[in-house]
Amino acid sequence: MSKLLIPAQRRERIQEYLAIHRIAQSSELSLLLDVSEATIRRDLEWMENEGTLIRTHGGAILNELLQLEPLYQLRAQKYVEEKRLIGALAASLIENGDIVFINSGTTTTQVIRNIRNVTDITIITNNLYALVELGEINFEVILLGGEFQPKSNSVAGRFAIDNLSQVYANKAFIGVDGITIKQGYTVPSIAEAELLRLMIEHTHGSINVVADHSKWGVISNFEIAKIDQVDRLITDESIGSEALDNLSGYPIELLVASNNFTKTLEN
Repeated sequence: MSKLLIPAQRRERIQEYLAIHRIAQSSELSLLLDVSEATIRRDLEWMENEGTLIRTHGGAILNELLQLEPLYQLRAQKYVEEKRLIGALAASLIENGDIVFINSGTTTTQVIRNIRNVTDITIITNNLYALVELGEINFEVILLGGEFQPKSNSVAGRFAIDNLSQVYANKAFIGVDGITIKQGYTVPSIAEAELLRLMIEHTHGSINVVADHSKWGVISNFEIAKIDQVDRLITDESIGSEALDNLSGYPIELLVASNNFTKTLEN
């Protein structure tokens, strides 16, 4: 079956292997993926160019600098106003009766902070930081259990996956670390990636990505969805014309938040 893997899938398997073992030989990867060592060398060269690993004689090692997620507080200090506006716009899409998945991250924290005037909703999240700040709330919150992820103030891992596998939502608001047309939506942690893929699979309504303009053109370690596997991208007005042009051929609703107005661009 591994012979049927496309290059992106092979590279994801290589990333997952390196995340566990930190180092890999081309011969090991060749056996694991059932492809030639020449194919593996081409994959490793491509991945080195993307910054996800460092090639060595006969194999590769994990790029530890890229693997580490930026500390939550450092990320929270960047594009503060843009994230607030995105969060407010996203929260306005939540209606009474909704069951909503929201993951960890500084922008998704803003979504939770800005939920107003709705009481008959349920939020299902792995975002610990937002819950600490919420104080008194008038809606139901279900916190996924799991292994504490200190760099993102969240929970993830097998226990979180098991909990999430038992529930479904009609809306999801997902924060990511990178967006490109070719690599789709990406995050730096394999544990978060697994959780987000299941959130998407278990959402029977709209999938909404919330991301400020700096995420465009960035490739993080693990893909969670193809570019057209979400229904809506909610971003800020600094999103560039190149991004707008590239997205124009895809069936994605693009919402752009600003202080003065909200633009809805239908593709």
